[in-house]
Amino acid sequence: MKGAFALVEGECPPGTVPDDGACVHLGGGVEDGIFAPAQSNTHHERSGTIRTYEQIPKLPDRPGDYDAYRYPIPPGMAGGHYVVSGYDLDRPDPQQRRGRTLKHVGHGGVDLPQAKGTPVKLVSLEHQEGDAEVLYTGPLFGTTVITRHTLREGGRLRDYVVLFGHLDSIAPGIAPGVALKEGDLVGGVGDSGSPELVHLHLEIRRVRDGVELARVPAGGQLLAETISIVCDPRNVLPLK
Repeated sequence: MKGAFALVEGECPPGTVPDDGACVHLGGGVEDGIFAPAQSNTHHERSGTIRTYEQIPKLPDRPGDYDAYRYPIPPGMAGGHYVVSGYDLDRPDPQQRRGRTLKHVGHGGVDLPQAKGTPVKLVSLEHQEGDAEVLYTGPLFGTTVITRHTLREGGRLRDYVVLFGHLDSIAPGIAPGVALKEGDLVGGVGDSGSPELVHLHLEIRRVRDGVELARVPAGGQLLAETISIVCDPRNVLPLK
């Protein structure tokens, strides 16, 4: 994770943000939003076999600094930083996260450390239309909530699913079919499924064209590669 911007906000012209010493343009508008194509990549599984998968890397005009974005919880690291472990499925195999104690290889989301019980609040995504909808609550990445968000991209509507993992608790009233607005309480930060590693795992996936989520069984099936494609969250998280 990078630290503070090399440029300050006032040094960049309107419509751009500072990113690692350069001024970069923000993503497209509501009507002409950029559609990010999926790309293939590979990594070695813990068994040693090579796995090929699709993923959606960060768009070049989106800031690389994780601190440029808004998240469901306040920053939990020194200096006001958010992300302790970022998206790496677009990196070469040796640079992807792995270890003897990790069940999964590579990291398709961001890990946000915070104190146990810190409120997790819904954040609307870039170019989102309407409310989010709860699709699933229950065990997955520990205690998990999954929401659906509809975004306008490239002149059409596309669905994304957002996973809130390792929660300590799920907020009262959160259940499949419930509509959520910006700022609504989702649950609390915890370490379910990751004992003593208290953090929020935030993962965002784009639903494949032609998939009707109403026909998809709840839970892990929403994350199946035939249903959704893992996406660098910086493509759709809202900027500060």
